[in-house]
Amino acid sequence: MAQTIEIIANLALALSVVIAVIFGIAQVKAGERDRKERLTLETLRALNTREFAELIHKLRIFPVPNTMEEFQASPDEQQILFIQFGQNMESIGMMVYERYIDLALVDKTLGSYVSTMWNKYRPMILDMREKMPDPFLSEYFQWLAERVEERMQNSPREPYFKNPDQ
Repeated sequence: MAQTIEIIANLALALSVVIAVIFGIAQVKAGERDRKERLTLETLRALNTREFAELIHKLRIFPVPNTMEEFQASPDEQQILFIQFGQNMESIGMMVYERYIDLALVDKTLGSYVSTMWNKYRPMILDMREKMPDPFLSEYFQWLAERVEERMQNSPREPYFKNPDQ
């Protein structure tokens, strides 16, 4: 009888450990999902500000310098805009790289603008990487632009208005 009670107690203990592990895994996954949702919403808010719209507008107007010297000769306001946009793209690139946000979000919000702007920035950044020297300058911006370009070439998405029932 005592042996039966001991077996039942051990089984109950083992079952409670299994249930605790399953519950813990479920809690971790829910936490990850909540964090990703929160970061997605924060990213969307950051991309939908007047300041970001002004930044995009001004970058469309100003020519992007090709060298570090051209950058340094630009007016302070333009330098600040180039730096701010580069930092924004670097931050988004880091969040995608670390899987805090999905590449699909960047594709749906900025799309080819990321790779187009990287192509404009590329000569200046590559020049700065050598002259500063800073081999890490804008590395996540570059990585993000390359991923966006790959995605658009390898698996382009259908525009929503062409198939609204999806």
